[in-house]
Amino acid sequence: MHAHTDHHTMTSEGACRFQDVDPACGLTAHEVLRRRDLYGPNTLGEAKTASWFSILASQFKSLLTLILLGAVALSYLFGDTSEGMAILIVVLFNAVTGFVAEIRAVRAMEALREMGRATTRVRRDGKTQIIPDEDLVPGDIVLLEAGDVVTADVRLVECNQMQCDESLLTGESVPVDKRTELAATPSDEDIRAVTAYKGTSVTRGSCLSVVTATGQRTELGKIADLTDTAEASVSPLEVRLRRLSEQLLLAVLVLMVSLTIVGILAGRDVIVMVKTGVALAVAAIPEGLPIVATLALARGMWKLAERNALIERLSAVETLGSVTLILTDKTGTLTENKMTVTQLSATDTQAPDSLSAPTEAGKQALRVCALCYSGDDPARLSDPMEAALVKAAGAAGMASRETEATLPRVKEHAFDAAVRMMATVHRMGDEYLYVVKGAPEAVLAAASHCGNDALSEPMKQQWLDQMRQMARRGLRILAVAQKTVSTEETDPFTGLTFLGLIGLEDPPRADAADAVRAAQKAGVRVVMATGDGPDTGRSIARAVGIVATHDALVMQGNDLPDTVAETPSDKPAPDDTGKISALLDANVFARMSPGEKLRLIAMHQQHGAVIAMTGDGVNDAPALKKADVGIAMGIRGTEVAKQAADMILKDDAFASIVVAIQQGRVIFANIRKFVLYLLSCNLSEVLVVTAAILTGLPLPLLPLQILFLNLVTDVFPALALGFGRGDEEILRRPPRPKQEGLLQPRHWRAIAAYACIMTASVHAAFVWALAQENTTGDYANTVAFFALALGQLWHVFNMRSSKAAIFNNQIVRNGLVWGAIGLCLLLLSLAIHWTPLQSVLHLQSLDARGWYAVVIASLVPLVVGQAGKAIAAKMRRK
Repeated sequence: MHAHTDHHTMTSEGACRFQDVDPACGLTAHEVLRRRDLYGPNTLGEAKTASWFSILASQFKSLLTLILLGAVALSYLFGDTSEGMAILIVVLFNAVTGFVAEIRAVRAMEALREMGRATTRVRRDGKTQIIPDEDLVPGDIVLLEAGDVVTADVRLVECNQMQCDESLLTGESVPVDKRTELAATPSDEDIRAVTAYKGTSVTRGSCLSVVTATGQRTELGKIADLTDTAEASVSPLEVRLRRLSEQLLLAVLVLMVSLTIVGILAGRDVIVMVKTGVALAVAAIPEGLPIVATLALARGMWKLAERNALIERLSAVETLGSVTLILTDKTGTLTENKMTVTQLSATDTQAPDSLSAPTEAGKQALRVCALCYSGDDPARLSDPMEAALVKAAGAAGMASRETEATLPRVKEHAFDAAVRMMATVHRMGDEYLYVVKGAPEAVLAAASHCGNDALSEPMKQQWLDQMRQMARRGLRILAVAQKTVSTEETDPFTGLTFLGLIGLEDPPRADAADAVRAAQKAGVRVVMATGDGPDTGRSIARAVGIVATHDALVMQGNDLPDTVAETPSDKPAPDDTGKISALLDANVFARMSPGEKLRLIAMHQQHGAVIAMTGDGVNDAPALKKADVGIAMGIRGTEVAKQAADMILKDDAFASIVVAIQQGRVIFANIRKFVLYLLSCNLSEVLVVTAAILTGLPLPLLPLQILFLNLVTDVFPALALGFGRGDEEILRRPPRPKQEGLLQPRHWRAIAAYACIMTASVHAAFVWALAQENTTGDYANTVAFFALALGQLWHVFNMRSSKAAIFNNQIVRNGLVWGAIGLCLLLLSLAIHWTPLQSVLHLQSLDARGWYAVVIASLVPLVVGQAGKAIAAKMRRK
């Protein structure tokens, strides 16, 4: 990296003077607008967004559209102006439909990406604000803490034991310590130490800093211009659909050429056969598959966003339907994250101490609560636990501000997951007061005294027993301690005097138990991994239904093996088999560190699980990436966790995860229904014409009739299927295997069966019409045309789940389906009653017997399809 020598070689005061900003007040709103105009947005170049013109132009690039345009030219060449115009109208209608669908999908995705923009905490006009990161300007005063992503290059002004992960820029995996002072002759390493760079993340501590560079002027902007590499997210499902369309295109082009040659050799008109081949190719290829899939995904993502689940990556929508295990934390996800201190057990009393009138030791314990918190403002604490502790201390007459006025803070030792404690250091006359809070086991292990007495092992055990009693009531337990020494430079976590236990109540969410039951009915295991103790974890897990008994198995993080096999072939040693089996069976894990969560995920994945995992801290990022679906907390989650995740829960609620799994299944099922419907309809059109050519009969469908059918059935009913709300029983089905493709062999069999049934009924009606006296070829064509058109419309009801009721299912309840059918019937009515369209399509009015034949033939696929579903459902019940 090359340092910004114009700023970062200055002192912190000099950098602020250079930017003309007071760190205590920040920039004014007027000055922010001026600098925004001068420097532009804080972005690395806007991601390329498709213009409406490029989207429209792309509608005419497909091979099939070019074939159709060739057919238009052929029609005009042979003097068939009306047919050429009709085909051109079809081309334009296809293009407009595709354009509208695609531009809605593209704009929806752009809007969803806007919702996921990162934010930054700044000080402006003397107030702390949270703003979108692109609104940062040079001179902004930025406040950073552990878990934040640095969104611009900044010079540190105040620093509290801060470390940054700069591997994005340097490749170094070891966090870099930060400070505010420069050496007299600063080296590049010194300059790095007083600077935080855009794109890096804060792994520890906090700071106040001034922005020195934004956008392309940052180190990250100099290293890589992301404008040229920005690409839209594409899900594996969309890739598979495009591949399917390409394969179908190849197959149908071969069939088209073969049928055309066979027809010509059989003595049929060359021009008619060429046009028929072109029409069949267009009819058989569902070009709209990827567009409708994107629309369905975008609509599903909007619905999820409305239900507080923001999808960051398209692929997560597909994977959600395959999730077999949810690894969730406790606080705020299963509980309300509204903590209240309900018990204080101080060292000078055997019974729980009074929170309003505490004993002397109780006062010292509450003083720790008032002093020991992260950050510099006790009124703006992001951690609900710390806020509850500060509030309890204030209620007992020890408000943080007043207490700090007599005991000014000198230093903060941020919470360290390795030791499970944090500390702050305060000046107390000529000495220094260290106040510590953390996990009871860790604090007791670091303590040497309890009150005025040496802390013996029996005393430790007594306090651990009391901790377990409190935990069995579902309380979250913290221990507090202190020591007084003559220096501020000593290990804060040794030689402590233990002061007591603090119990905090965080009740389960009202909807958590129902959501856990819903997940379990859906075949999805729920496993809780918490940093709290085993008894607290078990109590909450039992309250929400994760475990059923008060003595359910609870494993701890240190029970996990240090390494996990990467592949199934890496089998554990025989001695480890029982332990791994117990770990895989456990539904509650206590005292879990982020690294242990990572190993737990790897273990379950190695045994075939598809995992959705929740996380909020900076250290959760590796596990969120490792999980099949990483889910970050929107309220208490760090920016690092959010950027590593596939999905963000805006309300932190477990119920939103179950909604997301349900919606993921619905989206996949809808796209599958849409594809199955479309392919069976298109194949029936191909088979109707193929059967006539092979049996020597006249063509039952003319080229323009095929194109018109394609417009009617390909667009509206298929889109309505893609937007269905889903079957009610979809959460009572087991998860879909992750590697399962969109269409399984059973679906291809269903496509072939439906197409053959429609072909047989239409062919029978066509043969019947040909045999009638005093009729023309147009009469028979009209019967075949309407029999197939109506048959395909009724066929949409065959797309219901075989487990759903015949008259009460998501297809019948889908208003869009009825709207699509109504619109299609209107178009078909125009085809038979509007003379210009009737003439172009070579249709003629039918008598009563013709309509009887049409209705009967069109209902056959529906009746046979419903009977087949009923038989299949009856056989499953046996």
